[in-house]
Amino acid sequence: MNNKTVLIVDDEAPIREMIAVALEMADYNYLEAEDATQAHSQVIDHQPDLILLDWMLPGTSGIELARRLKRDPVTAETPIIMLTARSEEDNKVLGLEAGADDYITKPFSPRELVARLKAVLRRTTPPGVEDPVEVNGLRLDPVSHRVTAQNQPLEIGPTEFRLLQFFMTHQERAYTRNQLLDQVWGGNVYVEERTVDVHIRRLRKALGENYGQLVQTVRGTGYRFSTQA
Repeated sequence: MNNKTVLIVDDEAPIREMIAVALEMADYNYLEAEDATQAHSQVIDHQPDLILLDWMLPGTSGIELARRLKRDPVTAETPIIMLTARSEEDNKVLGLEAGADDYITKPFSPRELVARLKAVLRRTTPPGVEDPVEVNGLRLDPVSHRVTAQNQPLEIGPTEFRLLQFFMTHQERAYTRNQLLDQVWGGNVYVEERTVDVHIRRLRKALGENYGQLVQTVRGTGYRFSTQA
């Protein structure tokens, strides 16, 4: 199974269903939303890898939602493909100005949709998300979901894995507990800040004596991952 998740936002159930079938055939996970409110909470809770967003939605329009997502630092990086029945040039420009990464005019074929989706994901996957990261013999491979230290496998829980991946791809910068909650747990998850401390302790324990010290406590701020003492 492809571990990429696509959020389908369209108020017409038959269109959502048609897209869902195409995504399943191409091995993508998917989520659905029928309006902007549902879509926003799905984005915050599940952090999809890409959003297929219908221009015409009841209440808040797709274009408004796109602007809102691009303004929020937590969701700004999530790629958006606008779906619309409008083919006029000015609407394409409006969509792209709102932050959409691509544009598909209805009706479209499932094959075209999947091809465009793959192209956008290739362009927008930040470095380090798919690639293995290595620091001083500590190696994290996101695809096989393995962590090794000097080629020896480490037992590491799913939350600690995400935490370590975030740290290894954002080295030398101090993050507050709140920032870590947003980045690793997702903004809508009701988790106390102290939970971060628990997972940091678990992560250090899993990394062992040699590598646990790379996860440093920054007094009065939070934590950082650093190879410097």
